[in-house]
Amino acid sequence: MKTQVAIIGAGPSGLLLGQLLHRQGIDNVIVERRSGEYVLSRIRAGVLEQGMVDLLREAGVDQRMDQEGLPHDGFELVFDNRRVRVALDELTGGSNVMVYGQTEVTRDLMEAREAAGATTLYEADNVQPHDLESDHPYLTLEHNGETIKLECDYIAGCDGYHGVSRQAIPQERIKAFEKVYPFGWLGMLSDTPPVSDELIYARHERGFSLCSMRSATRSRYYLQVPLDEKVEDWSDERFWEELKRRLPDEVAAKLVTGPSIEKSIAPLRSYVVEPMQHGRLFLVGDAAHIVPPTGAKGLNLAASDVNTLYRLMVKVYQEGRTDLIERYSQTCLKRIWKAERFSWWMTSMLHNFSDEDDFNSRMQLAELDYVTSSQAGLTTIAENYVGLPYEPLE
Repeated sequence: MKTQVAIIGAGPSGLLLGQLLHRQGIDNVIVERRSGEYVLSRIRAGVLEQGMVDLLREAGVDQRMDQEGLPHDGFELVFDNRRVRVALDELTGGSNVMVYGQTEVTRDLMEAREAAGATTLYEADNVQPHDLESDHPYLTLEHNGETIKLECDYIAGCDGYHGVSRQAIPQERIKAFEKVYPFGWLGMLSDTPPVSDELIYARHERGFSLCSMRSATRSRYYLQVPLDEKVEDWSDERFWEELKRRLPDEVAAKLVTGPSIEKSIAPLRSYVVEPMQHGRLFLVGDAAHIVPPTGAKGLNLAASDVNTLYRLMVKVYQEGRTDLIERYSQTCLKRIWKAERFSWWMTSMLHNFSDEDDFNSRMQLAELDYVTSSQAGLTTIAENYVGLPYEPLE
């Protein structure tokens, strides 16, 4: 098999890149080790930055998002018995975010790819990149009992933290930066109306909580829990009772409870690898960086990588600008580190740390009090939350 761009991973970043390239006449093949049904079953983020919304529209997959997505002009910060609204649109000159589940984004992209007749090889085993520093890289893989060599010009590694793409880079060529947090998020999905029209981020002495949603009838809630907690120890009743304890009384009184659809615990960490490219292999999304979900940046950062690589490939194939290839990593990392800072800052300000003393607790409250009492502070939060502009290729 031959193609121009081989994409490893059929999650939203790989599918979005493939869709954008296809619309520009750039041939691409996606290989995915899981089935399409498995990919769609993964429960992930649901807050889309303005930049990602615009990119999905450019990809031609915006129809259902615009019909069913929920534009949000603000969110609430709750701390020390106070509720403060961050008015995103007013503080940023009209920008907002869109609540639309990652599963739905993936479904829209899958359907668009199928309609376009583009090739996706699901349940591909033993995917391995080769000759990355040559002019003719390729993948080897097994699919339907057949060994395939996929020749290409470039490889996009959109296969996540545990994928083969980053592992294909010699360890002495990259450097990893990591911070592991001493807690995780217990998330629960339920077919209940959201407790609020906007997201609520709550700091409490018992731990952080987040009230989010996927639609007007489906809610997503999170609780900070120790890393050694087990999902099976959390009944629906225990989850709802703990959530109520961490919310203001007037919010807890409105909470509509019901059976869970899904529960899971995700550890929190910050991670970046530099550089994000090796020869003709480009790392995209979680293959290169992870952020704690407090800043709602994970999926959005992947989209910004896709934006950079997509526009780079257009320059390469339509203008012959191969000189831009070496700028991919530097361009992406400028935005990534800013998003890492915001996610780290929000996490540090809103969570209880097991080794936290009274002084640090007071510092958290002082920080929250300052940024929510200052127009400049609120603007900083809003600008980062809706997403900083994409870095241009220079």
